[in-house]
Amino acid sequence: MSKLKIAGATLNQIPFDWKNNISNILAAVEQARKQNVALLCMPELCLTGYGCEDVFLSDWLSETAASKIPEILPFCKDIMVCIGLPLRIDGITYNGVCVIKDEHVLGITLKQNLAKEGVHYEPRWFTPWPCGKVIRVKMGSFELEVGDLIYECRGIRFGFEICEDAWSKNRPGHRLQERNVQLILNPSASHFALGKSPLREKEVVIDGSANFDCAYLFVNHLGNEAGRMIYDGDIVFGQKGEVLALNTRLSFQPFKLLACTIDFNDSTQSERIPIRDGRERNEEFGRAAALALFDYLRKSKAKGFVLSLSGGADSACCAVLVAEMVRRASTELGWDKFWAAIGFDPAAAPKTLMEAIGKLLICAYQGTKNSSGATLEAAQQLANSIGAGFHHWSIEEESTTYRTKIENVLQRPLTWETDDIALQNIQARSRSPIIWLLANVRQSILLTTSNRSEGDVGYATMDGDTSGSLAPIAGIDKPFILQWLRWAEQHLSYAGLFSVNRLQPTAELRPLERAQTDEKDLMPYEVLLAIEKSAILERKSPIQVFHHLSSRFDHAALKGWIKKFFRLWSANQWKRERLAPSFHFDDLNVDPRSWCRFPILSGNFGEELEALDKI
Repeated sequence: MSKLKIAGATLNQIPFDWKNNISNILAAVEQARKQNVALLCMPELCLTGYGCEDVFLSDWLSETAASKIPEILPFCKDIMVCIGLPLRIDGITYNGVCVIKDEHVLGITLKQNLAKEGVHYEPRWFTPWPCGKVIRVKMGSFELEVGDLIYECRGIRFGFEICEDAWSKNRPGHRLQERNVQLILNPSASHFALGKSPLREKEVVIDGSANFDCAYLFVNHLGNEAGRMIYDGDIVFGQKGEVLALNTRLSFQPFKLLACTIDFNDSTQSERIPIRDGRERNEEFGRAAALALFDYLRKSKAKGFVLSLSGGADSACCAVLVAEMVRRASTELGWDKFWAAIGFDPAAAPKTLMEAIGKLLICAYQGTKNSSGATLEAAQQLANSIGAGFHHWSIEEESTTYRTKIENVLQRPLTWETDDIALQNIQARSRSPIIWLLANVRQSILLTTSNRSEGDVGYATMDGDTSGSLAPIAGIDKPFILQWLRWAEQHLSYAGLFSVNRLQPTAELRPLERAQTDEKDLMPYEVLLAIEKSAILERKSPIQVFHHLSSRFDHAALKGWIKKFFRLWSANQWKRERLAPSFHFDDLNVDPRSWCRFPILSGNFGEELEALDKI
């Protein structure tokens, strides 16, 4: 047989939520069988979920996963199904794919290369399997072969590259080609990042299918599985260096299946499915953030979101992303399914976008005497335009009470000349208890509004504007946020952003006559972003950063900015350790729990910054 109908199924899973995970698996199998699919591949570790972290080191997780396979077998009649799961052998955990054919387990292929850079820490939990090695093990009630295996479906030989396997120089595909494999399946948990999918298609699918002269199927996870990482639900078919079909990514559905008929004798006769998925960066950010918020809301079982809406760009971005979540999810799922998915009675589902947003998002403007009428107007205009609940009150009384108590203790007045940072921080911190109270009463997620640029240099008040349970934009830089809001006003029709987009970013914590702005406090955002990329993403020293950027900026000013960046970066690691969970959107983030680890105490680049003065 030269033709084979193959399918990939992307699944929105939850770590060791067996009911959810198996339900999605069985639904995908049933849909594949209805479409007469011969071979179905699902994502890496889809039975347990990829994000189980240190629970992978337990015996019970792998044992439970093995015990669930018999529940799945009866649904796999007249089809081959590939399911990702962990396998623990002699106290060591491996990352595997279980292959089922006609209600019987054929074997388990084990991953040979482990992801260990950026957001990935796989070697902490798994051990790589040696290439070429096959053993027999007992898994639950089964005795079967595991390791570096080859399978056959209706005369077509196939094998696996499991996620990182395909990114390694030592790709299993080279050896699979030598073993006359005609099809490579790649079940993955490849995290979302802006602009990543074309690179994935090129290096994994296009290059893989061309170099190994085969057909290739890549299948990724879908959604915000465990809190921080987003998975785009990519399903990509390729053959002999050409993409045949792509899934529509970032879906709100619990699973999506894409099937493609491949001719292994004549690739020109393979099915080609029109490619429709958009890749524009601003659109991609909005879609990914909306899906992440949707999954975080429903999986946390919270009742909505609460937001301190300042009238500035960061809080406005959070508000618009919630509105986008409601708009996109309700459009794809319909009001009843959307409302049921987030834990509400579908019989009481709203019928309009503004009604739904009003029930799910409550905003509050918390002013002081240093707040301007312009920011209040901008906040109220935005909230009203999207339908969010809106309140405003003053926290001047609370801030003054704290200030007076400390003045009594110190026996002196606090002044802007001697106590600038302390006087700014107490205002920001005074906002926290009351907005937390509102969030608690409503059983809602309190959103914090810190962005990545602020996280770099600690330009945020701990227990103030960082106070909350989720930081949706802490993984994205301020220049991107500013331009995205302008794009959203124009292309997503958020007219309520008009006033926000015409204000200069400012904390509004100093007296108004001091004309405080973020860039005057720090440095131009363009410079901060350039230094961040060189110092954090590319891991350059202060002198290397200077040489790298010296052609773009004035030398004297650049030296000062580099010194300020590295000193603030070093001094504020303790703040980054305490930031609320955030989503990973970009090539980097500064969350030490998912990407960038840095010591809380260090030499603060003392010698390195001194050397910068000598250039």
